[in-house]
Amino acid sequence: MDERKQALLRNLPKIDDLMLRLEKMEAMEGFLREMLRNACRSVVEELRTKIMEGAEESFRMPTSGQAADQARLRVEGYRAFRLRRVINATGVILHTNLGRAPLCREAMERVMEVAGGYSNLEYNLEQGERGIRYDSIRSLLCAISGAEDAIVVNNNAAAVMLVLNTLAVNREAIVSRGELIEIGGEFRIPDVMEKSGARLVEVGTTNRTRIADYERSIGPETALLMKVHTSNFRIVGFTEEADRRQLVELGKRREVAVLEDLGSGCFMELERYGLEHEPTVQESLAAGVDVVTFSGDKLLGGPQAGIIVGKRKFLEKIAQNPLNRALRIDKMTLAALEGTLVKYLRPAEAVADIPVLHALTQPLAGIKKRAGKLHLLLKRMETKGVEITRMDGFSMAGGGSLPTRGIGTALVGIRADFCSAAELERALRRCEPPIIVRVSDDRILLDPRTMKESDLKEVSLLLGETLESFRSFRP
Repeated sequence: MDERKQALLRNLPKIDDLMLRLEKMEAMEGFLREMLRNACRSVVEELRTKIMEGAEESFRMPTSGQAADQARLRVEGYRAFRLRRVINATGVILHTNLGRAPLCREAMERVMEVAGGYSNLEYNLEQGERGIRYDSIRSLLCAISGAEDAIVVNNNAAAVMLVLNTLAVNREAIVSRGELIEIGGEFRIPDVMEKSGARLVEVGTTNRTRIADYERSIGPETALLMKVHTSNFRIVGFTEEADRRQLVELGKRREVAVLEDLGSGCFMELERYGLEHEPTVQESLAAGVDVVTFSGDKLLGGPQAGIIVGKRKFLEKIAQNPLNRALRIDKMTLAALEGTLVKYLRPAEAVADIPVLHALTQPLAGIKKRAGKLHLLLKRMETKGVEITRMDGFSMAGGGSLPTRGIGTALVGIRADFCSAAELERALRRCEPPIIVRVSDDRILLDPRTMKESDLKEVSLLLGETLESFRSFRP
């Protein structure tokens, strides 16, 4: 180690000195002393690392006061909320990275009411004794779907694993090769099945699986016939699959239960609104499927949850599985789900009030009107060197739903002479609130389909300020 590096290391700020400076700052009053000390240590360790990595030629040692200010900023940063509201201008309705489904107003109100005090989460008010937490939504789910019984866990992968662990542990579950999908976060159906304790039996080929393939594979160890809806991709062309009614008939004849994982989960006939057909929970149950699993935070439009519906004789076994307790949902999720499901009692209300359904089904004319308003607001900025254009485009359902067809939309594109689209996109992510956009052909694209009416003015103001800050530095 050379002498300069040794000298720099000797002159590193002392932790105790930094602590004394922090404790004298009014802004640091009341903070945990160990937290202050950790902040000081991390500042000093960063300086030490820079020196050791060879940056000493351009390195300037901060004074103790400057280092203390860095520690203060670090402590104050702990108080900044990391989970923040963002404006989704991407046109991806169920954006996995942006929290998927926004909740409807009633769902949020239910969460506030239940979370702010005590509730009858597991208390039967009529009988005055311990109750079951699912009772608050079981009747709703059954009324909407036609199921005999219902259970809710914390996400759909958990729902599938719980069903498999209950009905097929150490036994065989038969699945078509074309349905062994990978879901978000690189989790795959075969991996979920393995963890559940069920033994996977693949049948057919990627593009063609017949009912005869299932029947040939049924043996004394077969516990389930499993159908997985490929909600996040489609296989087209030379294809064939066994439909659920064929599987139900085969299951009855061979006394094997049938499980269908619908993934996105849908209660509405979306083709009425010009969208591609998405299998509904009602269709699956009406066909006689024994157990159906689906998500709460995708096409259903509620909070993250894994919903299990079906025949009571199977659901009762699933509810008694000890794994069910490990996967159960809390009172806030239950409240939000109840507030969402109530809307489905009147389908017109669901389409109007549940943000995901409203965004999916809103006519193009309404989107064009909103795009026109945003275009006008942006034009009023009068920032020189900025091109603002209206154009046609496509929104996407996202979240592994409706993968094969874009939804017609109207876009507002912005291109500036004094900054690149990538620079502008990065700057908009640093706004408060952050604005998340698409980039194409060196312009940012704003899609009003995923923006609230109240977002339009806010976006135009923040965008105007951002563009002006770029222009002022690059005349």
